[in-house]
Amino acid sequence: MSDTQTRLINKLHDKEAVIGIVGLGYVGLPLMLRYNDIGFRVLGIDIDQQKVDKLNAGQSYIEHIPSEKVARATQSGFEATTDFSRVAEADAVVLCVPTPLNKYREPDMSFVIDTIDALKPHMRAGQVLSLESTTYPGTTEEELLPRVQENGLVVGQDVFLVYSPEREDPGNPDFETRTIPKVVGGHTPACRDVGVALYQHAIDHVVPVSSTKAAEMTKLLENIHRAVNIGLVNEMKVVADRMGIDIFEVVDAAATKPFGFTPYYPGPGLGGHCIPIDPFYLTWKAREYGLHTRFIELSGEVNRAMPEYVVGKLMDGLNDHGKALKGSRVLVLGIAYKKNVDDMRESPSVEIMELIEAKGAEVSYSDPHVPVFPRMREHHFELASVEPSAENLAAFDAVVLATDHDGFDFELIKRHAKLIIDSRGTYRDAADHIIKA
Repeated sequence: MSDTQTRLINKLHDKEAVIGIVGLGYVGLPLMLRYNDIGFRVLGIDIDQQKVDKLNAGQSYIEHIPSEKVARATQSGFEATTDFSRVAEADAVVLCVPTPLNKYREPDMSFVIDTIDALKPHMRAGQVLSLESTTYPGTTEEELLPRVQENGLVVGQDVFLVYSPEREDPGNPDFETRTIPKVVGGHTPACRDVGVALYQHAIDHVVPVSSTKAAEMTKLLENIHRAVNIGLVNEMKVVADRMGIDIFEVVDAAATKPFGFTPYYPGPGLGGHCIPIDPFYLTWKAREYGLHTRFIELSGEVNRAMPEYVVGKLMDGLNDHGKALKGSRVLVLGIAYKKNVDDMRESPSVEIMELIEAKGAEVSYSDPHVPVFPRMREHHFELASVEPSAENLAAFDAVVLATDHDGFDFELIKRHAKLIIDSRGTYRDAADHIIKA
């Protein structure tokens, strides 16, 4: 063990290390709060001046993270900045930046590369750099390693390079940053040991693996497992519907088997920053090895077809009521990608809204977590949330239940909506005006 490694591990063990978190969103912000809670000094870095100003004023911009927690952090030493040169103050640098897909469904590594390029002139000996962004196997070695070593620093001796994938589940009250096990892979054994030291105070259970590639593949396998199983149950939904069978009843019944079955429930399509995107990182990388990831691509095809399936059910329902979709008024209930959060990333609800509008209907939405439709890179509606009151519900020709927030009064909706297209299996009992989608 080198002197540099020993000193850094001791600083982390004694909580004398400064933790730098780059990217203060859904992953970085909870991580900041955790390190702050256990007594580390935390420096946050983000390119968004508005976010930085809000955090320094003790305000949260993520619904499920209370401003009171942010305020306590700022009062006890947390500081946010847009100045990347200040990374020199940090002993640990954790990258929590986006890794989206481009329009060709290929990895867009620009956020990671631009961030490391901005940091590298200011990195110094005695630091550990951990990438948490989901990415393809080989990213840490191929993109971060050469950039970190450009200025003569040797990874494994002077600085330590780690990949440790984020595992956040916004809105899930059963898990928090501390209780979700943390996979850690290092470029060298020394890097791995420093990575374990970085996370062992903050996380209850740290899981070391043999390499950064193994850690990168672990995260992809987790999300591919979900994407493939959701694709399977979405396909089963279509088959069951054609046969006059309620797929939700079937999944509930199958879930009573105490072994060999994990229940997945169908929906209107995939959403969020992980499941619709991450599997295609492996698809892209596998081509380099002459491999075709058929399960991933097939499940992606099935899941991407779900918004159109829901709109098809809407058209059928209106037709049965003697109406065309064109000219109808349609209310979409829930536009966040999952229940009880305000996260709009990759939400299938937005695609449903666009399909409805493209077919000539007047579309509105109701979401207690999204009062005004936000600015998005690829989607835009000048809309505000409609209160789902009895009077408002009755004024629409149909409502599409896309995200089943607990804040909705489902009995009220059932009583007053003329037609309900239920894509979440909320209404298990049969009713003439409810169509399962």
